[in-house]
Amino acid sequence: MEIVPLAVVLIFVGVVKSHNNDEACETLPSEIHIIKEEFDELGRLSRTCNGDIAVNKCEGACTSQVQPSVITPTGFLKECYCCRESFLRERIVTLTHCYDPDGVRLEKEGVATMDIKLKEPSDCKCFKCGDYSR
Repeated sequence: MEIVPLAVVLIFVGVVKSHNNDEACETLPSEIHIIKEEFDELGRLSRTCNGDIAVNKCEGACTSQVQPSVITPTGFLKECYCCRESFLRERIVTLTHCYDPDGVRLEKEGVATMDIKLKEPSDCKCFKCGDYSR
């Protein structure tokens, strides 16, 4: 009786492994809207700045597989891969639309813009899901 399940497992594994060339993880341009609030030493809102910023994002599909297993409690061994950043670059962007707490646009130098630091992907790859050690 043990020979029949083993034969089925070998055939199934062969079919799953034949689809490993489907990876399409890419670094793509994107745009996000950022709103940043600044507070004074008493915790009161002093200004709000916002802007549309061009950034990179990771997008795509990575090959994952499920195969029968006599070792795992569920009877299946899952190998999941996700598209995510392999390297982040840090850059400073300037938000150019700043307003006081009443919604009046700030024009005075020094408060009319706000520089913020952000990290964005500069390269994306397929990684085993849940593996953050890289």
